Amino acid sequence: MNTQPKRMNKAYAKFDLGGRTALITGAAGLLGLEHAVALLESGATVVLTDIGETGLASSRASLSRNADPGRILTRVMDVSSPDGVRVVAGELHAAGHRVDILVNNAAIDPKVTGDQGVLETSRLENFPLDQWELQVAVGLTGAFLCSQVFGSAMASDGKGGVILNIASDLSVFSPDQRLYRKQGLAEDAQPVKPVTYSVIKAGLVGLTRYLATYWADRGVRANALSPGGVFNGQGEEFVQRLTSLIPLGRMAKRDEYRAAVQFLCSDASAYLNGQNIVMDGGRSVW
Repeated sequence: MNTQPKRMNKAYAKFDLGGRTALITGAAGLLGLEHAVALLESGATVVLTDIGETGLASSRASLSRNADPGRILTRVMDVSSPDGVRVVAGELHAAGHRVDILVNNAAIDPKVTGDQGVLETSRLENFPLDQWELQVAVGLTGAFLCSQVFGSAMASDGKGGVILNIASDLSVFSPDQRLYRKQGLAEDAQPVKPVTYSVIKAGLVGLTRYLATYWADRGVRANALSPGGVFNGQGEEFVQRLTSLIPLGRMAKRDEYRAAVQFLCSDASAYLNGQNIVMDGGRSVW
């Protein structure tokens, strides 16, 4: 008798998120959408949150092509606003939705696009204080506020939950600024990955460790996922420079973090707590 399907069903049962609700911040972004796909595939209801209605509507329409629209909710939410986060939490509670999974994904990330290099080229010597405050407010304070509100709710009713912070491989090593250099520019005009990105991502790992012990006795787990660079149309020279630093010899595909999100947000990782899972093709170990 062939028992393989039965064994496989038993294994996959731990990944089943049916009946659970996951809230994703920054859900209209490149990886935010992928996290939503992953959780929908596992059976969860997802609450997409972001700063603007247009991006959320587009994301919902895209996801609805392959998933039940009834399991896709949207809420405009500024993660840096305590009142804004509390309002969304109140609305969801009033509608009967308990947030079982929180994915802190929102960030302001200076991207490399095409041959343009890093769009935000402010060097440390001249980095504007208002940009520091804005980026930290979204990427780090926002994760704290959402964890404070939604994590507290997970802990208070005894049912527990999962907090997943999306960090970066730059949480464990410094940016290699040589990746962003442009020929012909003076040294003090060379584009760089801003200081805020490293500080925020390292801070998220610290927040993860704190949360992992804070509500552990109430069944709330916290882990971080640190992706490496995702290919999204960057210029050939940049891609060649970066892939030369990666043992697998390529950047990640945008959908290659889905299984990790499914694992980290489900009972398949029930004994994993306080860890930073670095998925960077091996870059951090070379």
